[in-house]
Order: sequence, then C-alpha cells, then structure tokens
Amino acid sequence: MKLSNLRKSGHAPSLLSAFLYFDISFMIWVLLGALGVYITADFGLTAGQVGFIVAIPILAGSIFRVVMGILTDRFGPKKTSIGGMLVTMIPLLWGWLFGITVAELYFIGIMLGVAGASFSAALPMASRWYPPHLQGVAMGIAGAGNSGTLLATLFGPTLAESVGWNGVFGLALIPLTLVLFTYIFLAKEPPNQPKPKKIKDYFSVLKERDSWYFCALYSVTFGGFVGLASFLSYFFATQYEVSGVMAGYFVTIVIASGSFLRPVGGAIADKIGGVRLLQYLFVGVAVCMLGVSFLPPLVLVIGLLFIGMGCLGMGNGAVFQLVPQVFQKEIGMVTGIVGAAGGIGGFFLPNILGTLRSLTGTYASGFITFALVSLFALGLLYIAQTGWKKEWKPAGNKKTSPESIRVQ
Repeated sequence: MKLSNLRKSGHAPSLLSAFLYFDISFMIWVLLGALGVYITADFGLTAGQVGFIVAIPILAGSIFRVVMGILTDRFGPKKTSIGGMLVTMIPLLWGWLFGITVAELYFIGIMLGVAGASFSAALPMASRWYPPHLQGVAMGIAGAGNSGTLLATLFGPTLAESVGWNGVFGLALIPLTLVLFTYIFLAKEPPNQPKPKKIKDYFSVLKERDSWYFCALYSVTFGGFVGLASFLSYFFATQYEVSGVMAGYFVTIVIASGSFLRPVGGAIADKIGGVRLLQYLFVGVAVCMLGVSFLPPLVLVIGLLFIGMGCLGMGNGAVFQLVPQVFQKEIGMVTGIVGAAGGIGGFFLPNILGTLRSLTGTYASGFITFALVSLFALGLLYIAQTGWKKEWKPAGNKKTSPESIRVQ
C-alpha cells in the first residue's frame, strides 16, 4: 500500500534523483575507508592513524551538512545538490591527477566531506514532495542511498588492485557525472519551498530541546553505521588477516543490511512509532557489539555485525520518520544539524576503535565502549519520551500529528 501511495503522491523522478545523489555521494564519502588497507600499505600507518584519516571526511561532512542545510532552505534542494556535486569533483580530480602525501590526504578528506553533506539536500528533496503519512517511506527510500557504501567496499579494493587506489578516485568521477546530469534533467524543486530567512534565524532550532535529542540519537545510529563502514575493512584485515579485497567483501556483506533496511525502519516506524522501534533497536545494537567484543570466529563476527548494522540502518530510518513531523518548515536546517551530529558520531567511532586498539592491543575495548554508548542512547530515549508524554497528548485514534507520533 505504501508504494502505491507513493506513485499517487509527490514526484517520483525527484525521489529517484534524491536517492541516486545520496547513493553516489555516500560512495565517494567513504572511499578513504574502503581503500584504507592500501593507503596503510603505502604510508605505513598505525591503527590510530588510519582511524583518524578515514574519519576526516566524516567530520568534515558533519560541518558541511549544516552549510548545505541552510543553502537547501534558502535556494532549494535541486540547486544545492547540483552545486554539491560540482564541488565534490575537486577532491576526486586531486586524488587522481596529482601526487599525494599524507598532508594532501587530509585536504582531500576534508573536501570529500561535501559528498557526505549531500544528506542535507537529498532528504529535504524527498520530504517536501510527500505528505506526512508517507514521510517514513519517502525519507527511507532517499536515505537508502547510504547503500553507496556497498559500492565503495565492493568495487573499491578490487579496482585498487588494478589501477591503484589513486585511480579509483578518477573512476569515481564517471558515475558522479552521470548522476549530475540525471539531477539536472529529472529532479524538480519541491512546490512548498519555504521563504528564505535571515541566517541567524536558521539556528533558532537549536533552542528546541527536541533538536538535541534527535542529534544525540542520530549520532549513535548513523554515526555507528558510517563509522563502522569506514573502519571495518582495516578491522577485518588486521584482526583476521584477510586480504584487502576479501576485507572489502566482508564489509559489503555486513553493511548491506544497514543500507537496505533503512527504508524498512522508516516504514515500520510509520506503523508503530519511531520511539518504540528505536527502543528495540538500541538493545539489539548493544547485544551485537558486545558479542563482537569477544572477537569470536570470523563467521560469527560477520553475523553479529550484519545484525548490528541492520539495527543501526533501521534506526536511521526511525529517527528521520520523527524529524520531519516535528520540524517540517525547518527540515533542511534540522536535517543538516541532526546529520552533522551523525557525522560527528561517525568521526569518533573509528578513532575510538583505532586508538583503543593501539593502547590495549585489542579491539575488544572499542566494541564494548560502543555497546555502552548504545545503552546510553536507550536511556536518553526513555528520558525524552517521558518528557514528550507530559508535554503532548495523543490526538485521536488516527495518529498523524507530530504530537501523537512522538509519544507512540
């Protein structure tokens, strides 16, 4: 029923364009992580250094997401997306055509953050074309563009074996150019684009307590997903002594669940409420990460990470089933701020895993830390829900208003 409703509402070409833009941008955003094994071989990096380098694009993306959110609200998601793709071509050209040092890698990583900021334009494009009762599905479909991680981990290492990891940056320009033209000719600006406001007015959402709740929750769900996606190739290669290509295949397997279950999480959240779904998911993440901390045989680790990443992916969909219903008029800015929080979480996780490995000699402490963070998020969700129940009352049996959805 949801898919049939999507065909009758909104603008399918714009939704498709939003997905493709987010997908290819996400692929480019995590390229350094997918190629981490090869970069380490060239520069002789430690686990802590690798964790920092692969996390730079994630941190930069969190900053650029705020900028892209403002641009989206002021100029529209289509214009902002086109500009973002043009800027993203700069680091790809740099990495492909010019000599690279560690210092240049830092610059390239920062510029790749613009690709990660695509989130702040792609999701508002989807949200503003569809009515409230289809937000979970529409945002989930656009957000499923995080499946671009699969493209990076599946093809990046294999191509690096043939053309070198520098050459992979040049090849990434091909799909990016195709998506750019697709966006130019297929996507349309949403009809309900809000009127531009003063720059300082966009940051007024930071006064809302709910903004901070969503930031904290998304820093765990999305931060966990992208942080693991960026670091797991190195984890598999060093902990289980597999080749770079095999490590890429294993990462592709485990992150597939998170990528493809994001729209499922949004659809389930439409039915039972984002809060209720998140409660189950945070418990699932904590259990899986605790299991991984024992560093069991490879097959079991892949299974635990597959389930854990699936929970994180569904959690991303659940959070953004709630966000547009509370902040419809400021969706671009709020998406940027919440997305930035997710990027910050994704920056810290690889650093935690890499640094604790360097300090303790084992990855166990890093995964235990992430399990505890997931339980902390569960507690925070309980506190937020308690406040929402006191502040809002359910509005009738058909729960479509922001107030009623927030207390489910």
